[in-house]
Amino acid sequence: MTPLFIGIAGGTGSGKTTVAHALADGLPRSSVAVIDHDSYYRDRSDLSFEERARLNYDHPSSLDDDLLVEHLAALRAGSAVDVPIYDFVTHSRRAERRRVEPAKVIIVEGILVFVDERVRRLLDIKLFVDTDADLRVFRRIRRDLEQRGRSFTSVREQYYTSVRPMHLEFVEPSKRWADLIIPEGGENRIALDLILGKLARLFDEG
Repeated sequence: MTPLFIGIAGGTGSGKTTVAHALADGLPRSSVAVIDHDSYYRDRSDLSFEERARLNYDHPSSLDDDLLVEHLAALRAGSAVDVPIYDFVTHSRRAERRRVEPAKVIIVEGILVFVDERVRRLLDIKLFVDTDADLRVFRRIRRDLEQRGRSFTSVREQYYTSVRPMHLEFVEPSKRWADLIIPEGGENRIALDLILGKLARLFDEG
């Protein structure tokens, strides 16, 4: 069995995770696995918490794409991988890992998934979730306040110093690599139904 790799990119708060889960929920449970690119943030436990908090996590260099490429190649070859678990509160990797078994469909989602050419070459279908900036920033603020223990001041500072500049420099230009652009992400049921229909046909053919 050769897995089908689906990459889902888009700006922060665009709805990438919603799209990934909608696709996964629409397929047989044992046939799909989801990998978050965020899990591959580099381990910088050599730095103090204050130093880690000041790092630019929206730049491609903050991610260990060497390890991601290694894991995707292993999954394609039929081997399970141990995906890192990243703690966004402490800005560090946890000691434990998440076991991901080979599956017929592997979904990889993250804002910078299309930036590294090596990753792009491993993706069979590339989806870009395109959502207006005002919606994305409000979703980002809510997520960081409620789920990642951030203050509004820190979220605002990070948005202006790294999130927005990196979106304009890396994320938005990566849209050109997409096979399909999905406006409004998880709210776009027509696009999701069309993609799931295509995947269902692939399952039938397989």
